[in-house]
Amino acid sequence: MSPRVYRHLEEIPADFGPCALSIGNFDGVHEGHRALLRQVVRLARQQPDWKASVLTFHPHPATVVAPARAPLLMTTPEQRVALMAETGIEQVMILPFDQTLSRLSPEEFVRSILVERLQARAVVVGHNFRFGYRAAGDTRALEELGVRFGLQTHVMDVIALRHWAVSSSAIREAVRAGQVSRAGRMLGRWFALEGQVVKGFGIGSRQTVPTLNLAAETQLLPAHGVYITRTSDLSDGRRWESVTNVGRRPTFQGEAVTVETFLLSAFDGRTPARIRVEFLWRLRGEQKFESPEALKAQIARDVARARRYFALRGKAAALRKMA
Repeated sequence: MSPRVYRHLEEIPADFGPCALSIGNFDGVHEGHRALLRQVVRLARQQPDWKASVLTFHPHPATVVAPARAPLLMTTPEQRVALMAETGIEQVMILPFDQTLSRLSPEEFVRSILVERLQARAVVVGHNFRFGYRAAGDTRALEELGVRFGLQTHVMDVIALRHWAVSSSAIREAVRAGQVSRAGRMLGRWFALEGQVVKGFGIGSRQTVPTLNLAAETQLLPAHGVYITRTSDLSDGRRWESVTNVGRRPTFQGEAVTVETFLLSAFDGRTPARIRVEFLWRLRGEQKFESPEALKAQIARDVARARRYFALRGKAAALRKMA
């Protein structure tokens, strides 16, 4: 069931609380975030009337207090809510972050937002949680304020996978480096882009192979290059194995960054209007070729490598079923 979503404090109903609550930006809703959210759900289920809840922010606080350091986001608020729902979260407050909110002291934030407005009874945060004016509050301050206002405080350690500390910033770094499989392990799913299929420049389709051109709804893109991907039609669930190029199309003197996906099998029926492209593996960096024919030959080699990749994955999946 989809969580109830609120986008302003004035929308909060009287029955929002009592609640167990996690607080954060939750960009990506990665494995570390999921651990926090599962703890929220466990706490809520231990009480007969508590609701598993989340307080998140839009826009990202850094865009208000330190625009030069604002990160490129990998998920929209709507995508975050959908991912939170998978853990059992029942309601989400997407609080507009502005200068007024940024100036609240740690005590004012806990008292006026968490306790009075959201009726929180327990709060679950990560070990590096900061809050209040100029990030003056930390987990110790939260625990002290929790004692004063009758608020349980649960601080969770960092989640590590293969010696990688899981965080949104680490995932963004991996994506920017083209290490999409590493990013996927930290996310707990494939890194993906979603958006409308838009008309391309046409040159590549006429001289090489036809592609679906994606207008990504999020800011973070993988490093320029060619990737093995999987593409889904968001309206009806059709799925295709695919190869995707992220870059400026230097063979055709392109300037704008594009996300172009070539499907390994033809689709029946209409062209998708909105798609999701999941990034599985990076084949190579972006290259400039001497001619469209040379590019087309390289695409054929990329497609052959992608087919071998999917064939091997299929065999591995079959062996796991037999074991």
